[in-house]
Amino acid sequence: MTTAAILGSSGYSGQETLDRILAHPELELVALGSDSLAGEGAAALDPRLNGNLPRFVTNDEAAAAGADVLFCCLGHEAAAAFEPPDDAIVVDLSGAHRLREAALYPSWYGFEHPAPESLAQWSYALPEHGPVAGRLLANPGCYATAALLALAPLVDAIDPSSVVVDAKSGVSGAGRALKPSSHAGFVLENVSAYRVGTHQHAPELEQELGFPVCFVPHLLPVRRGLLATCYVEPLEDLRPLLEAAYATSPAVRVLPEGLQPELSRVQHTDAAEIALFSDRSTGRAVVVCVIDNLGKGAAGNAVQNANLALGLDETAGLRLTGVLV
Repeated sequence: MTTAAILGSSGYSGQETLDRILAHPELELVALGSDSLAGEGAAALDPRLNGNLPRFVTNDEAAAAGADVLFCCLGHEAAAAFEPPDDAIVVDLSGAHRLREAALYPSWYGFEHPAPESLAQWSYALPEHGPVAGRLLANPGCYATAALLALAPLVDAIDPSSVVVDAKSGVSGAGRALKPSSHAGFVLENVSAYRVGTHQHAPELEQELGFPVCFVPHLLPVRRGLLATCYVEPLEDLRPLLEAAYATSPAVRVLPEGLQPELSRVQHTDAAEIALFSDRSTGRAVVVCVIDNLGKGAAGNAVQNANLALGLDETAGLRLTGVLV
């Protein structure tokens, strides 16, 4: 068995990664890292976790456990300061290694990157966007994942100056830490735009697409799920490009004409749905992508990356089949 450890396993992305490892036929969990729960049994995170799992240890202890693959589910600054072992595959679910230019971190993430020379060693890892390469893998942001799935196959067939990404995510995208914008009194019966023009996934999109886009995120009054509506000026027929890009993808479905993407079909899964529409009034194309922000937008993509880096079945441990109600 290939061994795995999780750093920051008490957060949402850590808990979701743990759930997928428990369902994985070829990964054996050897360390659960959590500075806040160190010394506690696994049931301290969730009473449904039985006594067969290792007890929580500090994140430093989990990192030193000798696992073949480490899932780093720490905050951005903590992950940026983390020194990966020399002999392990590391999948970082934070934003600490997504941007190639260290100079972007103060303005977009609010801190100076402590190891700017290390950024070149990390690969931006969205399997559908390019081959997973190396042992240090930077998991994309959830908004960037949905927008890139919608737009990356189309970069040579659209006017780059026309692109607008209007995206909406469930409250779990903000993480587990308490903050006023996550309170039920703010979220319920409300939809709000936030970080307009300043969201940290914007430079990520520019880096991977090769041009800047107008990106506006919104908070939905749901627990999980993300919908990105991308408005573009097409230069040719876009549907063949999308269908060719995802013809063999196990995780991404291009829907037939007339079928609408729905959050409910991807919530709690690691799948993505993409649909293409034409605006009758303007001739613009509208590409809609839905994912689960904790699934394909975080833990599901991380496990998919680890599978590919380890040479395992790409879909092992993922939630891709079944009919949810």
